[in-house]
Amino acid sequence: MNPSSTNHLIIFCKNPVLGQCKTRLAATIGAEKALAVYQFLLEHTAKVTTQVTAKRIVFYSHQILQNDHFDPAHFHKDHQRGADLGERMANALKTSFAQGAKKAIIIGSDLYDINPELIDQAFTALDHYKTVIGPAKDGGYYLIGMTQMNSELFKNKNWSSSSVFNDTLINLKPKLPFLLTEKNDIDELEDLHPEAIFKPLIS
Repeated sequence: MNPSSTNHLIIFCKNPVLGQCKTRLAATIGAEKALAVYQFLLEHTAKVTTQVTAKRIVFYSHQILQNDHFDPAHFHKDHQRGADLGERMANALKTSFAQGAKKAIIIGSDLYDINPELIDQAFTALDHYKTVIGPAKDGGYYLIGMTQMNSELFKNKNWSSSSVFNDTLINLKPKLPFLLTEKNDIDELEDLHPEAIFKPLIS
């Protein structure tokens, strides 16, 4: 099977609107600088994911954008559907599996440490595991992938809290997922590392 059609990489992003993205970061550095950081992260995510052999689908929080960092030549585009983050992720995964995915992975768009090798590792892990998770240092996760739909993973979670990762592991017992290296999402001022990259955006 061709990985470019059966491996689906789902990218969740918020529309980059002033005052509506990176709100925790904005509380410290201001909305305009927070937006600049997020635009940088969107561009970074696009560059990284273009290097991954998969069908790439960007799911926007609201309006689908055509003239942005995600070139339509390399990315399919859709919008998120659902009452909360869990329902939106579940619906995106259901869409991919309905379209023929054998492996489907979701990532966000606020992780500077993401790289093609990490995503490739996640797809490879799904040869032997039903689920793969990239735990985040704040208690959530930056990546989740699976070989078949498991809706329970997206129900009854306190999203954006420190309990999400552990609650997801409880849902998966007795079988455990393949765990990637723990990474740090960018949500707060102290997350902006390396300094040389982010300092010009917030100075």
